[in-house]
Amino acid sequence: MGFQILLHIGIVIILSPLLLGIIGKTKAFFAGRWGAPLLQPYYDIGKLLRKGNVYSTTTTWIFQAAPIVSLAAVLVSSILIPMGGLKAPFSFWGDIILFAGLYALARFFIIIAALDTGSSFEGMGASREAAFSCLAEIVLFLDFIILALLSKKLILSEMIMRNILSWELFGPVLLLVVASYFLVLLTENARIPIDDPATHLELTMIHEVMVLDHSGWDLAYILYGAAIKLFVLGALLVNILIPFHGLPAIVQFMVFWGGMIILAIGLGIVESCMARLRLNRVPQLLTGAFVLALVGLLIILVKGV
Repeated sequence: MGFQILLHIGIVIILSPLLLGIIGKTKAFFAGRWGAPLLQPYYDIGKLLRKGNVYSTTTTWIFQAAPIVSLAAVLVSSILIPMGGLKAPFSFWGDIILFAGLYALARFFIIIAALDTGSSFEGMGASREAAFSCLAEIVLFLDFIILALLSKKLILSEMIMRNILSWELFGPVLLLVVASYFLVLLTENARIPIDDPATHLELTMIHEVMVLDHSGWDLAYILYGAAIKLFVLGALLVNILIPFHGLPAIVQFMVFWGGMIILAIGLGIVESCMARLRLNRVPQLLTGAFVLALVGLLIILVKGV
Protein backbone atom coordinates (compact mmCIF):
# COMPACT_ATOMS: atom_id res chain seq x y z
CA MET A 1 0.00 0.00 0.00
CA GLY A 2 2.78 2.42 0.91
CA PHE A 3 4.61 1.76 -2.36
CA GLN A 4 1.40 2.27 -4.36
CA ILE A 5 0.77 5.61 -2.69
CA LEU A 6 4.35 6.78 -3.32
CA LEU A 7 4.15 5.62 -6.96
CA HIS A 8 0.83 7.40 -7.45
CA ILE A 9 2.03 10.65 -5.90
CA GLY A 10 5.36 10.41 -7.75
CA ILE A 11 3.64 10.14 -11.12
CA VAL A 12 1.44 13.13 -10.32
CA ILE A 13 4.37 15.25 -9.12
CA ILE A 14 6.52 14.42 -12.14
CA LEU A 15 3.94 14.67 -14.91
CA SER A 16 1.40 17.28 -13.77
CA PRO A 17 3.32 20.38 -15.02
CA LEU A 18 3.57 18.73 -18.44
CA LEU A 19 -0.15 19.39 -19.03
CA LEU A 20 0.47 23.12 -18.63
CA GLY A 21 3.30 22.85 -21.15
CA ILE A 22 1.03 21.13 -23.67
CA ILE A 23 -1.65 23.79 -23.16
CA GLY A 24 0.94 26.52 -23.70
CA LYS A 25 2.26 24.89 -26.88
CA THR A 26 -1.28 24.49 -28.24
CA LYS A 27 -2.10 28.15 -27.61
CA ALA A 28 1.17 29.20 -29.26
CA PHE A 29 0.37 27.05 -32.32
CA PHE A 30 -3.03 28.68 -32.75
CA ALA A 31 -1.42 32.11 -32.36
CA GLY A 32 1.12 31.32 -35.09
CA ARG A 33 4.06 31.34 -32.68
CA TRP A 34 6.67 28.77 -31.69
CA GLY A 35 5.98 29.43 -28.02
CA ALA A 36 7.79 28.53 -24.83
CA PRO A 37 9.44 25.10 -24.46
CA LEU A 38 7.20 22.18 -23.52
CA LEU A 39 9.01 21.91 -20.18
CA GLN A 40 8.71 25.64 -19.38
CA PRO A 41 6.45 25.03 -16.31
CA TYR A 42 9.23 22.88 -14.80
CA TYR A 43 11.76 25.65 -15.42
CA ASP A 44 9.47 28.25 -13.83
CA ILE A 45 8.86 26.15 -10.72
CA GLY A 46 12.55 25.30 -10.41
CA LYS A 47 13.50 28.99 -10.68
CA LEU A 48 11.03 29.95 -7.95
CA LEU A 49 12.28 27.19 -5.65
CA ARG A 50 15.74 28.73 -5.80
CA LYS A 51 14.46 32.15 -4.73
CA GLY A 52 13.73 33.39 -1.24
CA ASN A 53 10.39 34.55 0.14
CA VAL A 54 9.35 38.11 0.91
CA TYR A 55 6.71 38.63 3.59
CA SER A 56 4.77 41.76 4.42
CA THR A 57 4.61 42.89 8.03
CA THR A 58 0.82 42.77 7.69
CA THR A 59 0.71 39.00 7.13
CA THR A 60 0.61 36.28 9.79
CA TRP A 61 1.43 32.56 9.87
CA ILE A 62 -1.68 31.93 7.75
CA PHE A 63 -0.04 33.52 4.74
CA GLN A 64 3.01 31.25 5.10
CA ALA A 65 1.01 28.07 5.78
CA ALA A 66 -1.50 28.43 2.91
CA PRO A 67 0.79 27.34 0.02
CA ILE A 68 1.93 24.21 1.88
CA VAL A 69 -1.58 23.24 2.99
CA SER A 70 -3.05 23.75 -0.50
CA LEU A 71 -0.28 21.70 -2.13
CA ALA A 72 -0.64 18.90 0.43
CA ALA A 73 -4.43 18.81 -0.01
CA VAL A 74 -4.34 18.38 -3.79
CA LEU A 75 -1.58 15.77 -3.48
CA VAL A 76 -3.70 13.70 -1.09
CA SER A 77 -6.67 13.94 -3.46
CA SER A 78 -4.60 12.27 -6.19
CA ILE A 79 -4.49 8.94 -4.35
CA LEU A 80 -8.29 8.65 -4.61
CA ILE A 81 -8.23 8.56 -8.44
CA PRO A 82 -7.21 5.60 -10.65
CA MET A 83 -4.74 6.48 -13.40
CA GLY A 84 -4.56 4.15 -16.36
CA GLY A 85 -3.64 0.67 -15.15
CA LEU A 86 -2.92 2.01 -11.64
CA LYS A 87 -5.80 1.58 -9.23
CA ALA A 88 -6.54 4.19 -6.60
CA PRO A 89 -4.30 3.21 -3.67
CA PHE A 90 -6.73 4.60 -1.10
CA SER A 91 -10.52 4.35 -1.20
CA PHE A 92 -13.40 3.95 1.21
CA TRP A 93 -17.16 4.37 1.34
CA GLY A 94 -18.02 8.03 0.92
CA ASP A 95 -14.56 9.14 -0.19
CA ILE A 96 -16.22 11.52 -2.63
CA ILE A 97 -16.83 13.79 0.39
CA LEU A 98 -13.11 13.71 1.20
CA PHE A 99 -12.22 14.38 -2.44
CA ALA A 100 -14.38 17.51 -2.59
CA GLY A 101 -13.39 18.52 0.95
CA LEU A 102 -9.68 18.48 0.16
CA TYR A 103 -10.19 21.01 -2.63
CA ALA A 104 -12.41 23.08 -0.35
CA LEU A 105 -9.61 23.03 2.25
CA ALA A 106 -7.00 24.14 -0.29
CA ARG A 107 -9.29 26.91 -1.55
CA PHE A 108 -10.12 28.05 1.98
CA PHE A 109 -6.47 28.53 2.91
CA ILE A 110 -5.66 30.39 -0.31
CA ILE A 111 -8.66 32.67 0.28
CA ILE A 112 -7.80 33.49 3.90
CA ALA A 113 -4.14 34.00 2.88
CA ALA A 114 -5.33 36.57 0.34
CA LEU A 115 -7.39 38.29 3.04
CA ASP A 116 -4.42 38.12 5.41
CA THR A 117 -2.43 40.51 3.19
CA GLY A 118 -4.83 43.36 3.88
CA SER A 119 -4.95 44.16 0.15
CA SER A 120 -8.29 45.27 -1.28
CA PHE A 121 -7.39 43.74 -4.65
CA GLU A 122 -6.66 40.32 -3.15
CA GLY A 123 -9.79 40.52 -1.04
CA MET A 124 -11.79 41.22 -4.20
CA GLY A 125 -10.33 38.13 -5.87
CA ALA A 126 -11.01 36.06 -2.76
CA SER A 127 -14.68 37.06 -2.74
CA ARG A 128 -15.02 36.08 -6.41
CA GLU A 129 -13.30 32.74 -5.80
CA ALA A 130 -15.61 31.96 -2.89
CA ALA A 131 -18.76 32.89 -4.81
CA PHE A 132 -17.95 30.93 -7.97
CA SER A 133 -16.69 27.89 -6.06
CA CYS A 134 -20.02 27.64 -4.22
CA LEU A 135 -21.80 27.26 -7.56
CA ALA A 136 -19.19 24.84 -8.89
CA GLU A 137 -19.37 22.56 -5.84
CA ILE A 138 -23.12 22.10 -6.26
CA VAL A 139 -22.58 20.92 -9.84
CA LEU A 140 -19.73 18.63 -8.76
CA PHE A 141 -21.89 16.90 -6.14
CA LEU A 142 -24.76 16.53 -8.62
CA ASP A 143 -22.35 14.78 -10.98
CA PHE A 144 -21.19 12.52 -8.14
CA ILE A 145 -24.81 11.68 -7.29
CA ILE A 146 -25.46 10.65 -10.91
CA LEU A 147 -22.36 8.44 -10.98
CA ALA A 148 -23.33 6.91 -7.62
CA LEU A 149 -26.84 6.09 -8.86
CA LEU A 150 -25.50 4.51 -12.05
CA SER A 151 -22.82 2.44 -10.33
CA LYS A 152 -24.72 1.67 -7.10
CA LYS A 153 -21.50 2.61 -5.28
CA LEU A 154 -20.31 5.46 -3.07
CA ILE A 155 -16.59 4.79 -3.57
CA LEU A 156 -15.12 7.19 -6.11
CA SER A 157 -12.83 4.73 -7.88
CA GLU A 158 -15.62 2.13 -8.20
CA MET A 159 -18.07 4.76 -9.41
CA ILE A 160 -15.64 5.43 -12.25
CA MET A 161 -14.69 1.83 -13.03
CA ARG A 162 -18.30 0.75 -13.59
CA ASN A 163 -18.79 3.21 -16.44
CA ILE A 164 -18.63 0.61 -19.24
CA LEU A 165 -22.17 -0.66 -18.62
CA SER A 166 -23.36 2.87 -17.85
CA TRP A 167 -22.21 4.11 -21.27
CA GLU A 168 -24.16 1.34 -22.97
CA LEU A 169 -27.39 2.11 -21.14
CA PHE A 170 -27.11 5.79 -20.17
CA GLY A 171 -24.74 7.34 -22.70
CA PRO A 172 -26.69 10.64 -23.01
CA VAL A 173 -26.75 11.03 -19.22
CA LEU A 174 -23.00 10.55 -18.95
CA LEU A 175 -22.49 13.07 -21.76
CA LEU A 176 -24.42 15.58 -19.67
CA VAL A 177 -22.22 14.71 -16.69
CA VAL A 178 -19.07 15.19 -18.78
CA ALA A 179 -20.27 18.55 -20.13
CA SER A 180 -21.21 19.91 -16.70
CA TYR A 181 -18.06 18.56 -15.08
CA PHE A 182 -15.90 20.12 -17.81
CA LEU A 183 -17.29 23.53 -16.86
CA VAL A 184 -16.49 22.76 -13.22
CA LEU A 185 -12.95 21.84 -14.24
CA LEU A 186 -12.53 25.18 -16.00
CA THR A 187 -13.85 27.02 -12.96
CA GLU A 188 -11.79 25.15 -10.38
CA ASN A 189 -8.61 25.69 -12.37
CA ALA A 190 -9.35 29.34 -13.25
CA ARG A 191 -9.03 28.72 -16.98
CA ILE A 192 -10.58 30.64 -19.87
CA PRO A 193 -13.48 31.50 -20.22
CA ILE A 194 -13.83 31.72 -16.42
CA ASP A 195 -10.51 33.40 -15.72
CA ASP A 196 -7.33 34.16 -17.64
CA PRO A 197 -4.23 32.72 -15.91
CA ALA A 198 -1.98 34.94 -18.03
CA THR A 199 -3.61 38.28 -17.22
CA HIS A 200 -2.07 40.91 -14.94
CA LEU A 201 -5.04 43.26 -14.63
CA GLU A 202 -6.18 43.03 -11.00
CA LEU A 203 -9.70 44.26 -11.69
CA THR A 204 -10.49 41.24 -13.88
CA MET A 205 -8.51 38.47 -12.17
CA ILE A 206 -9.95 35.82 -9.86
CA HIS A 207 -7.32 33.29 -8.80
CA GLU A 208 -4.17 35.10 -9.91
CA VAL A 209 -4.97 38.24 -7.94
CA MET A 210 -5.07 36.18 -4.72
CA VAL A 211 -1.43 35.12 -5.06
CA LEU A 212 0.10 38.48 -6.03
CA ASP A 213 1.97 38.82 -2.72
CA HIS A 214 3.43 35.30 -2.74
CA SER A 215 7.02 34.86 -3.86
CA GLY A 216 9.87 32.35 -3.91
CA TRP A 217 9.11 28.78 -2.96
CA ASP A 218 5.67 29.77 -1.63
CA LEU A 219 4.68 30.80 -5.15
CA ALA A 220 6.31 27.62 -6.48
CA TYR A 221 4.08 25.55 -4.15
CA ILE A 222 1.01 27.41 -5.39
CA LEU A 223 1.92 26.92 -9.05
CA TYR A 224 2.71 23.26 -8.46
CA GLY A 225 -0.56 22.82 -6.59
CA ALA A 226 -2.46 24.40 -9.48
CA ALA A 227 -0.76 22.02 -11.94
CA ILE A 228 -1.57 18.99 -9.77
CA LYS A 229 -5.17 20.16 -9.35
CA LEU A 230 -5.57 20.39 -13.13
CA PHE A 231 -3.97 16.96 -13.53
CA VAL A 232 -6.17 15.23 -10.94
CA LEU A 233 -9.45 16.83 -12.02
CA GLY A 234 -8.50 16.13 -15.64
CA ALA A 235 -7.78 12.50 -14.76
CA LEU A 236 -11.26 12.22 -13.25
CA LEU A 237 -12.79 13.62 -16.45
CA VAL A 238 -10.82 11.15 -18.62
CA ASN A 239 -11.90 8.26 -16.39
CA ILE A 240 -15.56 9.28 -16.77
CA LEU A 241 -15.39 9.97 -20.49
CA ILE A 242 -13.41 6.92 -21.64
CA PRO A 243 -14.66 3.53 -20.34
CA PHE A 244 -11.32 1.72 -20.62
CA HIS A 245 -11.39 -0.14 -17.29
CA GLY A 246 -11.29 -3.92 -17.60
CA LEU A 247 -8.92 -3.82 -20.57
CA PRO A 248 -5.30 -5.09 -20.37
CA ALA A 249 -3.08 -2.90 -18.19
CA ILE A 250 -0.90 -1.68 -21.07
CA VAL A 251 -4.00 -0.68 -23.06
CA GLN A 252 -5.43 1.16 -20.07
CA PHE A 253 -2.12 2.98 -19.66
CA MET A 254 -2.00 4.08 -23.30
CA VAL A 255 -5.66 5.10 -23.46
CA PHE A 256 -5.51 7.05 -20.21
CA TRP A 257 -2.40 9.06 -21.06
CA GLY A 258 -3.65 9.58 -24.59
CA GLY A 259 -6.84 10.98 -23.10
CA MET A 260 -4.86 13.30 -20.81
CA ILE A 261 -2.87 14.68 -23.75
CA ILE A 262 -6.05 15.19 -25.77
CA LEU A 263 -7.63 16.96 -22.78
CA ALA A 264 -4.66 19.34 -22.51
CA ILE A 265 -4.81 20.07 -26.24
CA GLY A 266 -8.57 20.61 -25.94
CA LEU A 267 -8.07 23.11 -23.12
CA GLY A 268 -5.51 24.93 -25.25
CA ILE A 269 -7.96 25.07 -28.15
CA VAL A 270 -10.72 26.41 -25.90
CA GLU A 271 -8.42 29.12 -24.57
CA SER A 272 -7.31 30.00 -28.10
CA CYS A 273 -10.82 30.28 -29.52
CA MET A 274 -12.63 31.99 -26.64
CA ALA A 275 -12.24 35.17 -24.68
CA ARG A 276 -12.68 35.44 -20.95
CA LEU A 277 -16.28 36.02 -19.93
CA ARG A 278 -17.40 39.12 -18.12
CA LEU A 279 -17.60 38.41 -14.39
CA ASN A 280 -21.39 38.73 -14.32
CA ARG A 281 -21.60 36.00 -16.99
CA VAL A 282 -19.69 33.39 -14.99
CA PRO A 283 -22.62 32.58 -12.63
CA GLN A 284 -24.82 32.14 -15.71
CA LEU A 285 -22.34 29.64 -17.16
CA LEU A 286 -22.24 27.68 -13.91
CA THR A 287 -26.02 27.80 -13.73
CA GLY A 288 -26.03 26.21 -17.19
CA ALA A 289 -23.71 23.48 -15.86
CA PHE A 290 -26.13 22.94 -12.96
CA VAL A 291 -29.04 22.60 -15.40
CA LEU A 292 -27.12 20.01 -17.45
CA ALA A 293 -26.38 17.92 -14.36
CA LEU A 294 -29.93 18.32 -13.07
CA VAL A 295 -31.41 17.12 -16.38
CA GLY A 296 -29.15 14.05 -16.22
CA LEU A 297 -30.28 13.36 -12.67
CA LEU A 298 -33.97 13.73 -13.60
CA ILE A 299 -33.56 11.28 -16.50
CA ILE A 300 -32.13 8.69 -14.13
CA LEU A 301 -34.89 9.23 -11.55
CA VAL A 302 -37.60 8.99 -14.21
CA LYS A 303 -36.16 5.73 -15.54
CA GLY A 304 -36.00 4.41 -12.00
CA VAL A 305 -32.38 3.28 -11.86
